[in-house]
Amino acid sequence: QVQLVESGGGLVQPGGSLRLSCVASGYIFEIADMGWYRLAPGNKRELVATITRDDSTNYADSVKGRFTVSRGNVKNTMYLQMNGLKPEDTAVYYCNRSPPIINAWGQGTQVTVSS
Repeated sequence: QVQLVESGGGLVQPGGSLRLSCVASGYIFEIADMGWYRLAPGNKRELVATITRDDSTNYADSVKGRFTVSRGNVKNTMYLQMNGLKPEDTAVYYCNRSPPIINAWGQGTQVTVSS
C-alpha cells in the first residue's frame, strides 16, 4: 500500500519561500514520474510540477521560474522549493505519482501566502 506524507507548509508573506518535502512508503520513486499538485478552495486539483524517472522536470506556467522540484538523496523523498510566493499560490499541496494513484493521496500540507 502506498503512503505519501507531505510536510513543510506554513504561512509566508508574499515574496517569501518555502520548501515542501514528500516521503513515500510502499512505492519506489525511482521507477515513477512524480508530481506536486495543489488544491485551492473552489478550484480543481492542479498539477504544478513533475519530475521524471530520469530527473527531467516540467512546470505549470503559473509557477515556472519560481518553483523547483527535485528528488532527495534519501530514497523515496522529493522536494518542492517555492520562491517568490504569491497569494494565488495559497493551497494544500500534495505529492503523488504522475499520473496520480487515486487511492494514495496523503493529507497534504497547507501553504498560505498572505501579508
